[in-house]
Amino acid sequence: MQSLTRTVLVTGASSGIGRAIARQLLQRGHQVIGVSRNCQQFQSVHPQFSAVELDLAKPAGIAGFAKQLQQDYPALDAVVFAAGYGQFGGLEQFSFAQIEQLMMVNFTAQAHLSRALLPKLKQKSHSNLIYIGSEAALKGSRNGSIYCASKFALRGFSQALRDECGKTSVRVSLVNPGMVDTAFFDKLSFAPNQALQADDVADAVSYILQAKHHCIIDEINLNPANKIIEFKK
Repeated sequence: MQSLTRTVLVTGASSGIGRAIARQLLQRGHQVIGVSRNCQQFQSVHPQFSAVELDLAKPAGIAGFAKQLQQDYPALDAVVFAAGYGQFGGLEQFSFAQIEQLMMVNFTAQAHLSRALLPKLKQKSHSNLIYIGSEAALKGSRNGSIYCASKFALRGFSQALRDECGKTSVRVSLVNPGMVDTAFFDKLSFAPNQALQADDVADAVSYILQAKHHCIIDEINLNPANKIIEFKK
């Protein structure tokens, strides 16, 4: 159990990996601010949990959101970027709008929010930016041109930002999970034969947050033992 209590913003906290991360952080005694497009998705009440609304597909609202957030939660010292979605198919199956939205939610909006929060995070004695990437950031795959591009972008961004923040109090980390058993696959044509659990990713995030100040966890790759996928009928 970590003795230092953190105030952590978790995007995508209403479902899947983000929800598991938020739940585990609360169990460990941290203050959690959960971001969702619709706060009505948060049904249970916890004394150390606050819900805030933000649609990452609409970047115009991010700067104002970040400013208000840091006024309302001045102790904020960690952010976990867990929001994102998958869309797969050949490039010609994507409309221009679909390409733009997937890149926006999975990468660009996260860069915007990081930019908006970074100045005050640098003023903290210790702070973390943790990005949930994907195995799709490590190798391109068929029917994944745009999704892989979004995750490759996030990985390159986090690597460069880590170097930029090297002489500050901000620690930048990336977690790349393989297939995780969440609703991510509900609308897709395939699913894993064996998958990680969302709590496996949450464990990795907790490990990063518990690292001592002098130690940076650059990148963690997680995969199920069996990486076979099955196509739905």
